[in-house]
Amino acid sequence: MTSPRTIHALQGWSSVAKWTVFGPVACMVIALVYNAIAFADLGPEALRRSLLSATILPALVASPLFFYFSVRLRNLAITNRRLGLVARTDSLTSCLNRGAFTARVETVLDGEAALEAGALLMIDADNFKAINDLFGHDAGDEALTILSRSIRSVLRAGDLIGRMGGEEFAVFLPRVDQKNAEAIAERIRRVVQLAQFAPRGQAYPLTVSIGGAVFNNRTSFAELFRIADQRLYGAKHSGRNQAVIVHALDHPSIALRKTA
Repeated sequence: MTSPRTIHALQGWSSVAKWTVFGPVACMVIALVYNAIAFADLGPEALRRSLLSATILPALVASPLFFYFSVRLRNLAITNRRLGLVARTDSLTSCLNRGAFTARVETVLDGEAALEAGALLMIDADNFKAINDLFGHDAGDEALTILSRSIRSVLRAGDLIGRMGGEEFAVFLPRVDQKNAEAIAERIRRVVQLAQFAPRGQAYPLTVSIGGAVFNNRTSFAELFRIADQRLYGAKHSGRNQAVIVHALDHPSIALRKTA
C-alpha cells in the first residue's frame, strides 16, 4: 500500500517528472554495476556491450513505466484527497461536518501541546423553520450558505467552523479570552443581521442566537459543548438575536427547552 507521505509527494507534476527521471537512472546505475561485475572477465568488447545495454534498456523500458505508474499514483492521490475532503465536509455549506469538527477540536484539546485558552461558540439560526415554511427548502438552503459565509467572514486564520446539523453551527476559537470571544460572537451576530437574503425577491431578515463557553485550563469538547449549548438555549429563551458567553468554570446550571 502506498504510504500517505508518498501519496502526498506524488500529487504534483514535478514529482511525476522526478520519478520519471530518477527511477530509470536508479535502474541504470544498478544495471551498470551488476554488468560491470558480471562481464568483467569476458573481455573488453563484451563488457562494453553489456554496459551499453545497461544504459539503453532502462532508458527505453523504465522511463515510460515510471511515468505511467507515477501518473496513476498521482491521480489516485488526488482522488483520495477529494474523497477525504467530501467525507469531512458538509456539502451545502463547505463547513466541517459534525464528526470532523468534533474530532478536530478534540485533537487540539487533548494533544500534548493542549491549548491554555480558547472558546467554543454554538450558533443557531433564529426562526429557521419559518423560512422553509414560507419560501421552501431551497430558500432554506440559500439561507444556510449565507450564514456560513457570514460567519467565515469574521473568523481568523486557525479558527474552525462546523455545521452541527440543521441550522446549527459551531465555531472553535483558539487562544482567546472571554472579552475577545464576546467581541467575535457579537461581530458574527451583526454580520449575519446585515446579510442580504431575499427569497423570491422579498427581503427577509436573518438573525442568529449564540451561546459560548470560554476556557483557560484543560477541558474536553463534551464539557464545552454542554455549556455552550445551554447558553444557546438561554439566548433563544431570552428573545433570540443575541450572544451569551460564559466561562466554563463560572456558569449557572439551567435547564431550558430549545426554542426554534
